[in-house]
Amino acid sequence: MPFLHRLFLSLACTGALTVMVTATTVDSAIPLSLDEAIRLALENNQSVKVSAYDPLIGRAGVLAAYGSFDPALTFARSEGETEEPGTYISPQTRPLTQSDNYSLTLDGLTPWGMTYSVGATALNQRGTFNGFTDSYSTFGGISITQPLLRDFGFGSNLAGLRVARANRGITEWQHRQTVIDTVTNVIYVFNNLQQAHDNLRIARLSRDLAARLLDENQKRRRVGSISDADVTQAEARVANREEAILSAERSVRDIENQLRRLLGRTDFPTNGNDLAIVELPPSPPITVSAIDDYRTALDIRPDYQAARLGLKIVKTNDTVARNQLLPRVDFVGSYGHGGLDPNFRTARDQVRDRDARAYSAGFVVRVPLAFAEGRGRARAARLTLRQTEADLVRLEQDIALGVSAAAGQIETTQHRVEVSRRALELAHQALDAEEKRLKAGTSTTFFVLQQQELLAQVENSYARALADQRRALATYERETGTTLERHQITLTDLQP
Repeated sequence: MPFLHRLFLSLACTGALTVMVTATTVDSAIPLSLDEAIRLALENNQSVKVSAYDPLIGRAGVLAAYGSFDPALTFARSEGETEEPGTYISPQTRPLTQSDNYSLTLDGLTPWGMTYSVGATALNQRGTFNGFTDSYSTFGGISITQPLLRDFGFGSNLAGLRVARANRGITEWQHRQTVIDTVTNVIYVFNNLQQAHDNLRIARLSRDLAARLLDENQKRRRVGSISDADVTQAEARVANREEAILSAERSVRDIENQLRRLLGRTDFPTNGNDLAIVELPPSPPITVSAIDDYRTALDIRPDYQAARLGLKIVKTNDTVARNQLLPRVDFVGSYGHGGLDPNFRTARDQVRDRDARAYSAGFVVRVPLAFAEGRGRARAARLTLRQTEADLVRLEQDIALGVSAAAGQIETTQHRVEVSRRALELAHQALDAEEKRLKAGTSTTFFVLQQQELLAQVENSYARALADQRRALATYERETGTTLERHQITLTDLQP
């Protein structure tokens, strides 16, 4: 077998350690490995950086939801003046009452719906009725309002917190999905770049084979053993294969820029040295179980887990909507001690000493006449719940189909690699035999060129099969949600 053919087959079947093919010169930079490319992408990719803030925002939302139950210290101060209508002390003067209100309370809401107010109030009323003498009425104790039907219980009052927790979980799963997609895209583009390098190498080697045939034909023409037509055919094929090299070089440049973008780079040169990468070895044959991995996918796939949390939100909203159909029946009550004295200090001490007990209790009932708004909201929530449950079943079917299809692609690409490797060996043998027949005068330049083009096609098919096999594995990892575990990536290391 000629030396170039042996080199051609060796590069295709075993692979070199690095791919550093350039249009003009070789890039002297350290070759970029796939693992390093993934690391750079996770550190610098803008989509990952933006997505990393979502879980932090979700946690802030949970903190805000907890804040609904934070007690609040409230101080109030007001003054008022009232004239009594219809009564005159003198022709131009009505009876007048002046009042000053003071209050300092601790107010809050409990998880079961009770609102409370603990503190003290003071009212000073004076006027014409007492010669504008101070009269302080004080109270210290607790006042509560406890819903008994609408807004009663943990289901209604913890709804905001449960929704916030679910949203936090959704943002974490969505961030995980962004990382998985980024890693998968890096694997895809890295393989595309390696395939583009292979295509460029094959195009150049094919051109070199045609050029060598042209040189041999020119020598034979000079001795009169071959016609001018054979030389012209070889010249045409050399020119045609030069064009293929230009197209392959352009493809390398474009895919390199795609990889640079995934790595967070902002420089996208149109020409220059190629990006040096560590060539990926052929993937070893693997056997996968779509049924078992489907169950794994349901446990760790981010989109499915986010959908389950979305269903939890919808269920919470349905619970709240059904609760709002109930009439409002609230228990209201207060208990404490009061004081009354012209001197504020004395009135305050009466409360402290519990001289006079004061309490109240009762009910407030509010029944909407039509319930149109509540019934509409409840119906919409119930239908949304059914829709979300149906959509979750659809997603389970899509996941099952995706895992099965990805498993099938792994099996198919493994067979393609084996078939194309055998075809490559046969194509080399066929070209070698055709060249020998040409030297013996039993073949023509046309048939040799045809075998060269067939060899290039088989070479490209083999390179494509290898890349497809690696891409199929990456797709399967994404479909089963195992991408991060496969590449030992921890999300806690990706926080902004």
